[in-house]
Amino acid sequence: MIIDMHCHFDMMPNPEAYIKSREINGDIVIGMTNLPSHFQIGQPHLNGYKHIRLALGMHPLLAAENKKELLLFKRLVDQTSYIGEIGLDFSQEGVVTKYEQIDGLRKILAILKGKKKIISVHSRRAEREVLELLEEYDIKNVIFHWYSGPIILIPEIISRGYFFSVNEAMATSKSGRTILDNIPRNRILTETDAPFNEKVNIKKTLSILKMSETEVYTNFQDLISWIR
Repeated sequence: MIIDMHCHFDMMPNPEAYIKSREINGDIVIGMTNLPSHFQIGQPHLNGYKHIRLALGMHPLLAAENKKELLLFKRLVDQTSYIGEIGLDFSQEGVVTKYEQIDGLRKILAILKGKKKIISVHSRRAEREVLELLEEYDIKNVIFHWYSGPIILIPEIISRGYFFSVNEAMATSKSGRTILDNIPRNRILTETDAPFNEKVNIKKTLSILKMSETEVYTNFQDLISWIR
């Protein structure tokens, strides 16, 4: 059983064919959305699926120009147990909207505070800021998606009980392997981030990490036990 905790099947050329094939294989797939309106459009199409879920998201790079969607986020939040992707992006592409992103994330975390959700966060060049905001709002059950931040921050993330979702691109790069070598096996989940990531072979990721599908499934069960 393959577990993909972070992909964007709504952005694929043929989402319906993709999720049908994954369902037939018995794979677990959590689809991220970039805006609440995308979730609203996509959620009805997942009726009847056992292993495929859609997350309610507000991508940081779209937050500044879509502030009005925060009201929709609040209205839809109880329709799913999965949130993502949300977070901050202070890369060259996103730093210009830094303060608008922080304001938007604060509003989202205020909505999520006290709710039992599984939350996938984007934290590129903003890892410390994301972690501090999660702590401030006492947010549980978080997955740091495709973490690329400082090694020194990993123990703090682990101490909060958070997980990391990792992909083939991380497992096959020098910087990614250094990060992976510092994450305990019981905090590792797998992802593809397809279609934005070209290296999406989860079986290869597991082979490089010398982890089994069963180990990842056990981690997934530990993750979701909190929301049951």
